[in-house]
Amino acid sequence: MKRSSSILKPIRVCLLLLLVASNFQLQAQDLEPRRWSHLPMDLNVVGLGGGWTNGDMFLDPVLLAEDVTYDLYIGAAGYVRTFELLGKSSRFDFTVPYGAGRWEGYLDGEYASVRRRGFMDPVMRFSINLYGAPPLPTKEYIQYQRENPVTTTVGAALGVRLPLGDYNEEWLINLGNNRFYVRPQLGVLHQRNKWQFELTGSVFLFQKNDEFWQGSERKQDPLWFTQGHVIYSFKPRYWASLSFGYALGGTNEINGIDKDDAYRKRYMALSFGFPIAARQSMKFTYFAADSNTSKGVNTDAWLVGWSINWGG
Repeated sequence: MKRSSSILKPIRVCLLLLLVASNFQLQAQDLEPRRWSHLPMDLNVVGLGGGWTNGDMFLDPVLLAEDVTYDLYIGAAGYVRTFELLGKSSRFDFTVPYGAGRWEGYLDGEYASVRRRGFMDPVMRFSINLYGAPPLPTKEYIQYQRENPVTTTVGAALGVRLPLGDYNEEWLINLGNNRFYVRPQLGVLHQRNKWQFELTGSVFLFQKNDEFWQGSERKQDPLWFTQGHVIYSFKPRYWASLSFGYALGGTNEINGIDKDDAYRKRYMALSFGFPIAARQSMKFTYFAADSNTSKGVNTDAWLVGWSINWGG
């Protein structure tokens, strides 16, 4: 078969681009257990993480694209700070990701591929616990945990993705998205001795991108996402979780044309965390996503993270 160093032909690649870009957003939204966990005040956490994800893309048959796959390596650095606000325990976190990937496939029997390397869009989030989880310094926090083995916490958060990642409107595949999105979240965590049960609902609200590809305009409907987690603590700082999620909506519109590509996607993750020193810990995660439509992306990912904390 004839080989080419360029990505798929422009007209037919539009849907491929939408799938890839949307997949980045869903990867970033993740399945994150323990996001509403009670933490002591004035705690600082710095973390480094990395992982590998690959997937298969299923396109509309009229595109004549087959065996479309991608491999993406991601690294990230993050910071978390807890504090008291209006008498409530709160936190702020900021994450900067970096990616390197390759996409390839066949169009009408012709091989095509592309590589990208650079920074992805950073994300910041503010969270506040509205009920439960009182703001306490470390000593009082430890005592409270011992005296209250059964607790319920209700929290709210607002995440913002900043359009600072690598982006070029002449490219069909980009690591950045060239648009803001905001993500309101509401969650509840119920702890019963060594067990925790957590449920979070959120919605992604996207800014339009009027430099989407060669001057075209992209709009996207709100994307709804719900996730649940069952977490078990074996002993202090050793824990494992089973997570599930479901995404719905997010239909794209290009230059006023509805792409009929709404999400209906299922997610699953297994995580295990453990200490490696008094103030350091590790986490390993396996993550999988399955598209519940004839057009979409199926994904597998393996992730590892390290963190160190001080203060509190």
